[in-house]
Amino acid sequence: MAQATALLLRGRNAPDEGIDWQRVTYLLHLSRILDEMEEMRLVPEKKVLYQFSARGHDMAQIILGLQLTNRHDATCGYYRSRPLLLSLGVDPADALGSAMGRAGGYSDGRDIGVVFNYPNSDGASALPMCGGVGAQYTPTAGWAQALQYHAAVLGKPEYRGAIAVVLGGDGSVASNGFWSALTIATTQKLPMLFYVEDNGYGISVPSDVQTPGGNIAANLASWRDLEIFEGDGCNPADVARLTQQAVCFVREHRMPALLRLTVPRLEGHSFQDTQSYKSEAAVKAEWARDPLPRLRDYLVPSVMTADDWEACRLEASDNAERARFEAEGRGVAPVETVTRHVFFEGAMQTMGGQHSDGYQPPECSAEMVADGQRVNMVTAIRRTLEHELTINERVVLFGEDIGAKGGVHAVTLGLQEKFGTERVFDTSLSEEGIVGRAVGMALAGLVPVPEIQFRKYAEPATEQINDCGTIRWRTNNRFAAPVVLRMPGGFFKCGDPWHSQTNEVAFVHQPGWKVAVPSNAEDAVGLLRTALRGNDPVIFFEHRAMLDHQWARRPYPGDNYALPFGKARFTRQGDAITIVTWGAMVPRCEEAADGIDADVIDLRTLMPWDHESVISSVRRTRRCLIVHEDLGTAGFGAEIAAVVADEAFIDLDAPVSRLTMPDIPSPHNPALLDWALPSADRIRQKITTLLEY
Repeated sequence: MAQATALLLRGRNAPDEGIDWQRVTYLLHLSRILDEMEEMRLVPEKKVLYQFSARGHDMAQIILGLQLTNRHDATCGYYRSRPLLLSLGVDPADALGSAMGRAGGYSDGRDIGVVFNYPNSDGASALPMCGGVGAQYTPTAGWAQALQYHAAVLGKPEYRGAIAVVLGGDGSVASNGFWSALTIATTQKLPMLFYVEDNGYGISVPSDVQTPGGNIAANLASWRDLEIFEGDGCNPADVARLTQQAVCFVREHRMPALLRLTVPRLEGHSFQDTQSYKSEAAVKAEWARDPLPRLRDYLVPSVMTADDWEACRLEASDNAERARFEAEGRGVAPVETVTRHVFFEGAMQTMGGQHSDGYQPPECSAEMVADGQRVNMVTAIRRTLEHELTINERVVLFGEDIGAKGGVHAVTLGLQEKFGTERVFDTSLSEEGIVGRAVGMALAGLVPVPEIQFRKYAEPATEQINDCGTIRWRTNNRFAAPVVLRMPGGFFKCGDPWHSQTNEVAFVHQPGWKVAVPSNAEDAVGLLRTALRGNDPVIFFEHRAMLDHQWARRPYPGDNYALPFGKARFTRQGDAITIVTWGAMVPRCEEAADGIDADVIDLRTLMPWDHESVISSVRRTRRCLIVHEDLGTAGFGAEIAAVVADEAFIDLDAPVSRLTMPDIPSPHNPALLDWALPSADRIRQKITTLLEY
């Protein structure tokens, strides 16, 4: 009789929406106890160094997480998203151990514990989150687009009901990532849910500084192809109803939606935050909205008894203590392991890229099968992309103007016509969105080949580029995002500060990226094919001056021609001096060395670079000149010079020398540009000076 009464009351007062309220209750208690354990014990004991309480945000997150039931669902959160993670099935010992920086867990102690990831083969996964506010949005959009691609292009019906969910606070709605992802999701009509937890503050800054009026949902009410849901994130009935409505809408309509829930942040932004910027009345009002007692009032006695509620709390307390004991028993990872997993080392990542799905690349060879006809670099790159698109359905090309126009340098001309708009497509004008989207697509097992029109235009995507490169390392090989990022740059007939920048060294300094700088069509084919069939993110630099340069033309070397990264080419050999260069400076160095007994080394890749060949050559020639187009100060030549000085100093008969651009942007007038660039005459003068030293 009591059970029947409870069911009757549930039907009258609680939504019969399939919510497992006992599970919600247990997880909410667990989240609260973990927060309190950190605040009262682990932070004071200096066992946890970064702590972000989720109190106030927790109930709504848990209800959301329990709706992610498709094994291809994925979510990406931020530093206050541990309740969501618990609802996905993360072991509390991993959550606490990660907060303590111990071995195992999210990152093996490499990343702060609130920057989480969770590859889950049995259910929804948590994509690797980033430490930067707003950086989670565009990779989630990429995952959503990959869901469509898997279903429509690859013909996998199990992806048809899956969705992508991104979490962010009210502060994040001012970020570039939010607006870029919103544009991507709505123009492409992606199955993506934007979940905004509005607690009224971005640390101390009120939400009305982030968006007019402080309500992003109201401001987006007229945004086309975006369904809006909003309500009170402390009201269990509202949260259950709105969350299920939003999730169901995205699943069924395959369209984006935004769910904004107002929640209180019951503690400071982080443990160190005293909230002195809030009045006593404001803090009291926030605690009056605490979802925990509201949930109890909602469930007891209509859904569960007081004893049931207490049993959930005790179970959560016991499991939290078990988790703490286990986490504190974990040691620190062996310090020497911290350099592992910057790049793929043979041990497969759990999730991300085509290789983790069992991809076996076709047999490759460094032996040329040339057809005799010389082609320029544009044609060579296009032909390589076309072949890989033909044999590998996971390959997708995208960027600004790469579709019908064929790219501003004509590299992708005709590829959209042949392969369709789902595989070769234009993007909105947002480099953050281009690279971030590529990250999400790579995490979902595709081979994204985004294009940045010019090297300088990569600056807005710097955060996504950095985050992409570090994914394998900071997740301790749980995730990887092998993106092939094509990027034209350098001078061409003239220069200017916006289209002619090289600055390859900036990418070398981004851990986890391989960097290719081919000087000719043959090398472009071999390095691009290795990148497309590889398991690491690659910056593929296409020098504008070499795209149609006569010197750079070579016979197409064959559809399975591939070159290893980190292996330089000796374009000229001799015993008097070693000249190290790459890109557009290679033909100039060859011209300058004509008639001189010189080794001319084209590095071909800067990460990794072939320092063994350079050192071996220098030890033989006893002189070294480094020539590059980039600026002299902190250019990559400085790294080469330092290694030569460190490893071959006693072999030198002359100082290591560099010839570079001066420390200025690329000038526009051809006369100014010719003066600034290392010319064949100036290179030869430098060679002569070193030989006469």
